[in-house]
Amino acid sequence: MKFRILALLLFTGMVSGYSQSLKKYPVGNSGCVLYSYCPITFESSKSQDSSLVYTGECPSGDINYGLICVKLLNPLTDLDMAESLLIAYADHLKGSFDITQSAGYGKGHRLNNNEKTRGILDYWQDNEKNNWKIKAWTDGKYIGFLYAYSKKELPDTKVNVFLDGFRLP
Repeated sequence: MKFRILALLLFTGMVSGYSQSLKKYPVGNSGCVLYSYCPITFESSKSQDSSLVYTGECPSGDINYGLICVKLLNPLTDLDMAESLLIAYADHLKGSFDITQSAGYGKGHRLNNNEKTRGILDYWQDNEKNNWKIKAWTDGKYIGFLYAYSKKELPDTKVNVFLDGFRLP
């Protein structure tokens, strides 16, 4: 009996030593927050329409995690239009990230089951054969575009926690 308890304690200690915990990071001065596996620092800039844009990326093991957060200069009150804007923004980023394949957008997602948000999901591959999983969120005032990519297959559970770890102000 003591051997089983000792073995269980050793196994639990080993597993917890390899697991990574999420830490909370402010997204610049946007008021948004990101829960990430790796320390992430955000740079700010202005988009073509003068919206404030925060970008950051960090590596954790074989996976790179990133966020692009946009504080929209002209907020949208119509959430269907906001979801269309998410898709247009993701389409624009495909070119910036040299995406060569896309599974197609999954719509109808809600951030933390909040009906005042909209989200999309997609799986991509770039010209260097990296596998990507992206999720983008909006409330009409902000866009949070989260992504993870790796040469290896992405671990869904771990990546999903990150992609759902964006919080609006």
